[in-house]
Amino acid sequence: MTADTRQLTSLATDLTKAAKNVQPVASAAVRKTAADIIRDAQIAAPVRTGNLRNSITADITDYPAVVSAEVGPTAEYGAYVEFGTSKQAPQPYLGPAADRHVPVLETALTRLLTQGLP
Repeated sequence: MTADTRQLTSLATDLTKAAKNVQPVASAAVRKTAADIIRDAQIAAPVRTGNLRNSITADITDYPAVVSAEVGPTAEYGAYVEFGTSKQAPQPYLGPAADRHVPVLETALTRLLTQGLP
């Protein structure tokens, strides 16, 4: 029994090329979303000294097969402000910013995967 693998080899080549083209677009979308979340969170963060607002940053991971962004404050009390404590009501600033921008990213990435590059 013999098998013709030319089409399979061609498909593998096409998929490799597509991945190289998709990565920069996906990376740009993740970076833009992270920047948008940072901007909105900084605007919404309560300000006493400005430390919390100024500590909101993103840690971007951008490898050939993985792109991600972790957005949040480096101020150790950031979670207490966001979620509140037994003595302080929550003052959400990061969650609402992510809620506004993550669906846009999900839509863009879904479109990229289902329709290909623009």
